[in-house]
Amino acid sequence: RTQAVFHIRHHMLSAVREFLEQEGFIEINTPKVVATATEGGTALFPITYFDTEAFLNQSPQLFKQLMMSGGMDKVFEIGPIFRAEEHDTRRHLNEATSIDIEASFMDHEDVMVILENLVVYVYEKVAERAVPSLKTLGIELTIPTVPFKRLTYDEAIEVNNENSKEFLEWGDDLSTNAEKVIGKFIGEHYFITDWPTEIKPYYTQPYEDKPTVTKAFDMMHPRMELSSGAQRVHDHDMLHKRIQDQGLNPDGFEFYLKAFRYGIPPHSGWGLGAERLLMTMLDVDNIRDVVLFPRDRKRVSP
Repeated sequence: RTQAVFHIRHHMLSAVREFLEQEGFIEINTPKVVATATEGGTALFPITYFDTEAFLNQSPQLFKQLMMSGGMDKVFEIGPIFRAEEHDTRRHLNEATSIDIEASFMDHEDVMVILENLVVYVYEKVAERAVPSLKTLGIELTIPTVPFKRLTYDEAIEVNNENSKEFLEWGDDLSTNAEKVIGKFIGEHYFITDWPTEIKPYYTQPYEDKPTVTKAFDMMHPRMELSSGAQRVHDHDMLHKRIQDQGLNPDGFEFYLKAFRYGIPPHSGWGLGAERLLMTMLDVDNIRDVVLFPRDRKRVSP
């Protein structure tokens, strides 16, 4: 059974690469040892880097955006990300594999279409190429249909408040329970769009006519969040201000801000959790069962 899961994982990642290459993306590899936090507020693993402090990277976000200034218009990366969050759940890991894209001259809607089409393509190819492994696991894949349903954040809050004892107010992030309630209500893959600016990272582009709302989205499976993405801020002054507004020091982001000073095209992207995509595809209960050597709060060996 274990072998079957990892054969399927291989076919899944192979299909991801195939799809993105067909869409004109090129694969990049970005540093995993960094000098500054990518995401404000996300816990970091510090490491000793010769005589200075460095961190394990939480996301290739800043680097893939820098590619946009260098004329590489469509990039993707499949690689490890590290989160020093003290979760002990069935759907969190401290080292996970992220599938990331970034593309110039695309808005959030454009990259949402790429994302939903990628998910469908992956399901189709796994169903076609991993027949013996799926048979071993007793799984018959149901291919999702596109377009995925789209709910605004406001609508998602409303669905939760009508169907749950937990009342959410505008500006609250969605709890695990809220995700389950909304997922049960929708019953298939879906997007939540138009998130409050205050709960999304500094690099997320707000609407020009509604600065309290961003062009951000989460792609959801009925069980959990699989991906988050957005159109990015590409104006230097706005980015500088957004970094400050989130309580971060712009000096730590000098290498990043510099690219925006000389002009960077409008761009958008997303990150998709490989393990979450696989566990929801195979209806696996625990994320540790789709990773060869899981890294969580309690396990660092083998």
